[in-house]
Amino acid sequence: MIFVRGVLAAACVLSMCVTIAAAQSGAPAPSASDASVAANFTGLDQWKAAVSSSDAASLASLYSTTPPAKITTPKGDIDVNADVKFWTDLKAKDLRADVLQSMSPQAGVEQVVLAIQAKSASRHDEVVYVNEGQLWQHQGDAWKLVAVKRTDLAQLQQPTSTKKEIYPASANAQEEIKEALTKASRDHKRIILVFGANWCYDCHVLDLAMHRADIAPLVENNFELVHVDIGQGDKNQDLMKQYDVPMSKGIPALAVLDSSGKLLFSQKDGQFENARSLGPADLIDFLNKWKPQAR
Repeated sequence: MIFVRGVLAAACVLSMCVTIAAAQSGAPAPSASDASVAANFTGLDQWKAAVSSSDAASLASLYSTTPPAKITTPKGDIDVNADVKFWTDLKAKDLRADVLQSMSPQAGVEQVVLAIQAKSASRHDEVVYVNEGQLWQHQGDAWKLVAVKRTDLAQLQQPTSTKKEIYPASANAQEEIKEALTKASRDHKRIILVFGANWCYDCHVLDLAMHRADIAPLVENNFELVHVDIGQGDKNQDLMKQYDVPMSKGIPALAVLDSSGKLLFSQKDGQFENARSLGPADLIDFLNKWKPQAR
C-alpha cells in the first residue's frame, strides 16, 4: 500500500512548485488554496526544527526512501545527502519559512510552497533567501519528503509570482521621462530608466530589491525611477536605442541620466539581466556611484 501511495505521490512532482516555476518562466502563478497547513501535518515543523539546529541526522530521516525522494535544483537533480548538506552548511539562524501555498492533492499527501529567509552563520550572518516546494507523504506513522524543488541560495528576495504590474501596458514612457526630468531638476536628483517587462522574472527581483529597507531610501532621496516597458521586445525600442541600451543584452537594463537629460550610464553588458544573482551591496554600490554629488 505504501508503494502504491508512493507512486501516486511521486507523480504529483509534475505539478508541484508551479508557483515557483511559473514565476521564473513569466507565466501566471496560481493563487494559494490555503496558506495554512493541515492540523495533522507535522512534517514541516520537523523540517524547520532540523534546519534551524543544523541536525543532519534528523533532517536526513525526513526524506522518503520508498519511493526515493526526488530533489530538483536549478543545476539539476541531487541526492538526499547533497540536499542535507545544503541546509546544514547554511547554519541557519532566525529561520522563517512562510507558507505561500498549501494543498492536499490526496489523502496522506501534503504539498507546500515556501518562501524561506534566514541568517547564515556560515556567511557572517548574511540574510539569504530560498523558495522551495515540498511534497510530503504520510508513510506508516511519519511524514516523509518524497519530492523537493528549490531555487539556489540568493542574497536578494526571490519573487514567487510575476503578477505585480511593474510595467503598466497603458504607460507612456516618453511622457513619464519628461515628468521625471522636471522633478529631478527641481529636487536635484538623477533619473534611472529601468527597461523591462512584467513577464521578466529578474525584473521582479530587481523591483523587490529596490523596496528593501536598506536600499529604498537611497533610491527615493537621489533618483526618479522610470519603468520603461519593452513588451515582448516590440515596445519602446526607440528609447532603448536613444539611451544606448542594447536589447540583445537582456532585461532588466538600466540607464542613468542627470537632471538635464544627459546620459551618464547605459547598461551595455547585461549587468542587471541576472538580477537574482546579485547581492544588496551590488545595488548599493551602483546607486552610490551614480547618485548626485553633494553640492
